[in-house]
Amino acid sequence: MIAALAGRLTEKAPSRVVVDVQGVGYEVHVPLSTFYELGDPGTDVALRIHTHVREDALALFGFASAIELQLFEHLISVSGIGPRLALTALSGIEPPELVRAVRQADVARLTGIPGVGKKTAERMVVELKDRLPAAEGADDSSESTEVVESENLRGDVLSALLNLGYHRPLAESAIDAALRASDDRGFERVLRQALRELAR
Repeated sequence: MIAALAGRLTEKAPSRVVVDVQGVGYEVHVPLSTFYELGDPGTDVALRIHTHVREDALALFGFASAIELQLFEHLISVSGIGPRLALTALSGIEPPELVRAVRQADVARLTGIPGVGKKTAERMVVELKDRLPAAEGADDSSESTEVVESENLRGDVLSALLNLGYHRPLAESAIDAALRASDDRGFERVLRQALRELAR
């Protein structure tokens, strides 16, 4: 079972790459998040790999981070979600936001992922909600921790605005404007600024 590949990137496309490992080219399917992390063809790469074996095929799915691989393997354990849809899901939503959406049973956000319908989103929540600890939204880097904290803040403020009766698109735009307006990332500060934006 192939668990990791390290070699030279020879081909790169949004959904697949080819990695040359000592003269052997491995085709690896990747989500967009990993695609954007990789350099240009000719550069060295290292990918975490999920080897998917079927009777008629063997496919490799590669990820730049441990959290992407973990989420992929959780997703394909859900009834009705195969490797291709799992890859599409990871291409349509950032890992920290996916974790938050599942843990908060945000079916509306999950159905915004291409290919994920309401029933599939509900199965994701039921089957994964208690299997995705908050720590899975981050790896060891401070940058990833900041991303998770930012996504959690956005989610909390968005929830508050929705509870106040604001429509999601307007609320999301107001939150974006509020975050741009100040370096203060406190919940109350961002919420107050978002409310000011909505009042304009």
